[in-house]
Amino acid sequence: MNTSTPQGQFYPGKERRFPRYAVDIRLRLQVLREGATASFWGRSRELGQDGIGGTFTGELSPGEVVSMEFTVPLAVQPIKVRAIVRYRSGLYHGFEFLTLNQEQRNIVCRACEFLAAQT
Repeated sequence: MNTSTPQGQFYPGKERRFPRYAVDIRLRLQVLREGATASFWGRSRELGQDGIGGTFTGELSPGEVVSMEFTVPLAVQPIKVRAIVRYRSGLYHGFEFLTLNQEQRNIVCRACEFLAAQT
């Protein structure tokens, strides 16, 4: 099991269930705060079967639930999923997917296999 995290980052109290793979894709997310929707754009740095990490245009707090949209390698349509912020360091955030359906999970798994073969 790969327990590594982004350089200089840590994931307190939890080992990774799945390895992470380097990937640079555009991310869009929305979060509901005080009755208003805040939108953020960002770039990913890593992807795993259960989550994604990236740098965003604003700060989110661990525990916040967001709606996220991104397109992984080999996928035609974007994945739209809810995710929870698991950690933050500056503008870098780590997310765990909450609502991947089976089709989305298969797409993410295929993307991870593709990324693993590229390294």
